[in-house]
Amino acid sequence: MRNARTRVLAGLAVLAMIGAACASNSTTSAQGTGGASSGLCASIDTSGTDALARVCSSGKLRIATDPKYAPQSSFDVTTSTWKGFDVDVADELAARLGVQPELQAQKWGVITAGSWNDRWDVSVGSMTDTLDREKLFYFTPAYYYTPAAMSVHQDNTTITGPGDLTGKTVCVGVSTTYQDYVEGDLKLGAGAPSFDFQIHGANLQTYDTDTDALDNLALGDGVRCDAAISAQQTIQAYIDDGGKIKLVGDALYYEPLSIAFDKNDPSDSQSLSDAVSKIVDDMHADGTLSSLSKKWYNGVDWTVTSASKGSVSASPSA
Repeated sequence: MRNARTRVLAGLAVLAMIGAACASNSTTSAQGTGGASSGLCASIDTSGTDALARVCSSGKLRIATDPKYAPQSSFDVTTSTWKGFDVDVADELAARLGVQPELQAQKWGVITAGSWNDRWDVSVGSMTDTLDREKLFYFTPAYYYTPAAMSVHQDNTTITGPGDLTGKTVCVGVSTTYQDYVEGDLKLGAGAPSFDFQIHGANLQTYDTDTDALDNLALGDGVRCDAAISAQQTIQAYIDDGGKIKLVGDALYYEPLSIAFDKNDPSDSQSLSDAVSKIVDDMHADGTLSSLSKKWYNGVDWTVTSASKGSVSASPSA
């Protein structure tokens, strides 16, 4: 089981080590710094001032993601390596551009605040396209989908669905759609499946990331949280890792997850967003995203909306 106290003590060490390790642990064969000679960048005029030209000229793609969001993205301090579905997607994007992926550990609240000030080029971190976020970011087409799920401590027998959460404390990651859902403010982007707000009168407690919320739920039934909400895949991974929690009820809503680019990027990120959007479409068409989903999610293809059906108490068939 993950231990919240241990992770807090290790947090500074994690962030310090990631900066040195992220550029050297890629599994791709992309080019190093100094310009790209393969992939899409081989055909790009690097004398331009837009973000795509700058990335191709530098030979690297700076990627912000969460180091504590398994199985999407996590950083192993002992081996100084990244792993996860989002990590593999990021590596593949960089390879198809023809540049080196440079993963950066960033807090989710910082990423979703926008105005990145040229600290990184892209967020490959399972970000949901919402109407509020569209004011800050360009989004690619969805690269996979996830059901938002409820979890309770394994000893709890009284909470079986969202209707049981009135007056209860619900723990979530800060600046997530799960926070927006509990607060009744969630507005998904165009084309997203419709949903109803089913939680009313709950007390909200936020943490830096979803796994911190799950850690606090696992401390005991009602000790810090009565329930926690996250992606079904994240909750299931936590359970598989020995976390003393369980999934309950049906999916609250379904999220199309996209890759994001800062609209306030001083180099104009529209061109880079368009290029990566085409790569995402290609990765859907050639089966790469499907294969990566099955690799990380126990054989389930979450890249198609047909996978996002039914109860969250068990994974759907592939």
